[in-house]
Amino acid sequence: MEPTLPLLIVPPPPSLIIPAAPAIIRAFTRDASGVNEERLRALRAILRTNFTSFIERCFYQLNPGTPFVPEWYIRAMAYELERIWLGDNHRLMMNVPPRSLKSISASVALPAFLLGHDPKLRILCVSYSNDLAANFSNQFRTIVTSDWYRELFPNMCIDPRKNTEIETHTMLRGFRRATSPGGTLTGLGADIIIIDDPIKAEDAMSEAKREAVNNWYVNTLVSRLNDKATGAIVVVMQRVHMNDLSGFLRERSDDWKVLSLPAIAPEDATFALPGGRHYFRRAGEALSLREPVELLRKLERELGSDSFATQYLQQPAPPGGSMVKREWIKRYDTPPEPGTGVTYISWDTASKGGAENSYSVGLVLQRVATDRFYVLEVVRRRMVFPDLQKAAEKLAAQYRGALTLVEDTAIGPAVITALMRTVKVVAIRPEGDKEARLSRVTALMERGELYLPVRAPWLEAFEAELFSFPGSRFNDQVDALSQVLNHSAKDAYWGWVNLYKGS
Repeated sequence: MEPTLPLLIVPPPPSLIIPAAPAIIRAFTRDASGVNEERLRALRAILRTNFTSFIERCFYQLNPGTPFVPEWYIRAMAYELERIWLGDNHRLMMNVPPRSLKSISASVALPAFLLGHDPKLRILCVSYSNDLAANFSNQFRTIVTSDWYRELFPNMCIDPRKNTEIETHTMLRGFRRATSPGGTLTGLGADIIIIDDPIKAEDAMSEAKREAVNNWYVNTLVSRLNDKATGAIVVVMQRVHMNDLSGFLRERSDDWKVLSLPAIAPEDATFALPGGRHYFRRAGEALSLREPVELLRKLERELGSDSFATQYLQQPAPPGGSMVKREWIKRYDTPPEPGTGVTYISWDTASKGGAENSYSVGLVLQRVATDRFYVLEVVRRRMVFPDLQKAAEKLAAQYRGALTLVEDTAIGPAVITALMRTVKVVAIRPEGDKEARLSRVTALMERGELYLPVRAPWLEAFEAELFSFPGSRFNDQVDALSQVLNHSAKDAYWGWVNLYKGS
């Protein structure tokens, strides 16, 4: 990118920008016929030079009929992105909660704005999946093919031979190219790289997936900059883990300008805005008018404090800490009446029975209503297949009518086949790694919906593993628990089981 380009632009007189800009933009987006030519010229001048206004115009194009709320934090993001445009900064990191207009601002509006000013620029945009990357690419194409955009930037002409869901080229050989982590970039160079949510929240619980993204950045992506000294990289994402890409990059370098925008302010802070202005945010203040503190606290109860702190407050918990807190768990002296609700038997099977191998675990859980889960019994032994089959059949006979869940890995398929003749069994194909599977149900436990007995022969070993996970040596009991909670917590399936029981 040539830092001198923005200096060639003649901005409109300040008297037209400050008092009139918002009113003109709103009038223009609704009905340009009612706006006189002088104001239209002023509007175009504003949109060509004021990135905040350009974001607003893009929002109207992509969300017709939806009101735009001109929040201060949008201007704060626009200010930092403008500094990338002007060449004042080459490394920007923005950590922003979900649904905060970050993707429209960074992945859609910014490439359109930059290419409008310099159609020779080469911009690479990265998102966690090909589908998401293609969606942002299509939004970008919606903007740059609109009539109002072509009036603003007549020199930005799209090459019709290279205008696809993945890449849009200009007639001056610039482009916006979309990809996802792991994508092949051989021979491709970029002036600006924009990384927007490079990993999904649930995938971030997988160390292997985190490392894959971080290693791809180091070994592949950063080398694609055409000019290592002046090329710019923008990372915009919600925090999802201590060692996500944001955490990884901040540990490696102090060169990043970090704009962190937690949903609830932890302390007083001042933020730079365009035009030399600033916004003073007080501790405890909600980020958005659309999501007041009361609504956010309700969301925190639904997500669980750890997930909320990570994704909404941009404060991920340290890795290795326990995922389940002892104080979340409720206790029972007497189990529910048999036949009340639905009973499940969840099996996590080991492939071998040696002394150094994992355990096979059968966990019995009774669900009462929609928000009470009682762990009734845990069988945990190292067993070879014949013994495992007998144990599964015995547990199913003890809890007649229970639905048996068996993980469909290792020797699980053999167990499923053996049990199908006499037992109601469901094969479970695990989704994600062990931490990811448990993370989906920690909010349930934090709400006090999981009940353990006051005393039981198996309780001590079960609690030791549960309350130290993922740092525990073994995790078979946690696997069996997360398997049944994930399965039984699906409301659609809960209704199906009731229908099945009544048939």
